[in-house]
Amino acid sequence: MEVILLKDRRALGRRGEVVEVKSGFARNYLLPQGLALEATPGNIRVFEQQRVRLEAEAAQEKEQAEALARTIEGTRVVLHKRATDAETLYGSVTATDIADELEKQGVVVDKRRIDLEGGIKTIGDHHIEIHLHAEVAADLVVTVLPEE
Repeated sequence: MEVILLKDRRALGRRGEVVEVKSGFARNYLLPQGLALEATPGNIRVFEQQRVRLEAEAAQEKEQAEALARTIEGTRVVLHKRATDAETLYGSVTATDIADELEKQGVVVDKRRIDLEGGIKTIGDHHIEIHLHAEVAADLVVTVLPEE
């Protein structure tokens, strides 16, 4: 089934593209969530008429993401976790832990945008990336210290 993407999707494509997806994925996820429209000739015409408004919204979203990225760049998150003598953690640091600590510092980030690349399982400084927009990412330093 062909659909017109209304929002950027990392695995599918960019806003405004017509992509081929499985019909169940379109019917059960993309269409009900408002992420896509079925690519009929009528929907394509309507989308082309709304393209200017959607591009303006996309530019505004990108500006907001860039402003948030500038805020995050200077931020350091310090977490205290239980650890062994070999400096490995019992468990791991999760995206939720990082998002909660950022929220305490006044920066609200969706935990699904935090890329931990397999998790943080050791004591020390870790550089992680937060994908705020399709074209904007911020680097964050997470310092993990042992609990006392």
